Amino acid sequence: MAEARRIVVKVGSSSLTTASGGLDADRVDALVDVLATVRAGGDKEIVLVSSGAIAAGLAPLGLARRPKDLARQQAAASVGQGLLVARYTASFARYGVRVGQVLLTTDDTSRRAHYRNAYRTLDQLLTMGALPVVNENDTVATDEIRFGDNDRLAALVAHLVRADLLVLLSDVDGLYDGDPAKPGTARIAEVRGPADLAGVEIGSAGKAGVGTGGMVTKVEAARIAAAAGIPVVLTAASRAADALAGRDTGTWFHRTGRRSADRLLWLAHASTPRGALVLDDGAVRAVTERRTSLLPAGIAAVEGEFSAGDPVELRDTAGRPVARGLVSFDAKEIPQLLGRSTRELARALGPAYEREVVHRDDLVVLQPSNG
Repeated sequence: MAEARRIVVKVGSSSLTTASGGLDADRVDALVDVLATVRAGGDKEIVLVSSGAIAAGLAPLGLARRPKDLARQQAAASVGQGLLVARYTASFARYGVRVGQVLLTTDDTSRRAHYRNAYRTLDQLLTMGALPVVNENDTVATDEIRFGDNDRLAALVAHLVRADLLVLLSDVDGLYDGDPAKPGTARIAEVRGPADLAGVEIGSAGKAGVGTGGMVTKVEAARIAAAAGIPVVLTAASRAADALAGRDTGTWFHRTGRRSADRLLWLAHASTPRGALVLDDGAVRAVTERRTSLLPAGIAAVEGEFSAGDPVELRDTAGRPVARGLVSFDAKEIPQLLGRSTRELARALGPAYEREVVHRDDLVVLQPSNG
């Protein structure tokens, strides 16, 4: 931990706001004090993934609690995001640190050109000495704002910027082997793999009532990052200084996989499939074992409504998802392609149809074929 140079820090709403909504200036300043001090050493770069936009917008809009409908969530995010970044800008200015706001959409970032651009923007901000403050672009999200998006977003941002460490901060000082409010439970100091979590009861709700995360989403985020070769520390926001200094605090998730520099992790964990393609047994083997592109001849059925470029799920004939990819055709075009070779389609429909339905560069395998 102490040797990590590029670090992604994620902080939840409950660590930044009051239970009634609105930013807690003292809490924000306390976090900024820690991050600015770490950066002052000169050899560390910090990317901050910060929740709190919706919670910060509640009180200014006269909302007593987090609304359930998407329209009012987005309105609160619109008001709160400006307040959140203004607070960070003012607080970091005490240390002469510039802040750059980066709002990401997971849909865009699973696409090749957008992924490269997001990396370049974040890398350039760090190179120029700025501290990126990242959030999901809740204001224009087309899908409902889901539980724990920013926990998963933090893991994906850590992968995107090739971080050496991910620190997840919340209102709980680590992962426990049961309900931490009950006597007899103990903090789990290290997690080396899934077997270490077998039988562990993982809670879901934060204490303050303004966030949407919980321990389930944090453990899932830690699993994603660890599988991508990035170690993770999960602890309380009040212990951030200890975590960043490498002192014993919270729960340490060891790497379980190798570092990867491609965007397919985003496609696997951040995209929302707009539909599905059902593959015959031969196509399942080709996609999952030989890692080839998906051709029209191997598709047995199409489900849902989607456009070219959308993420779709690839399923076997039993309905099990085996892969996910970005499709090259609109859903309405695909029925006429089913079971036909690209050469036949080129003769019948023109050369524009002599191509893959999902190119292997836009495809990620979710599980191996059993066939």
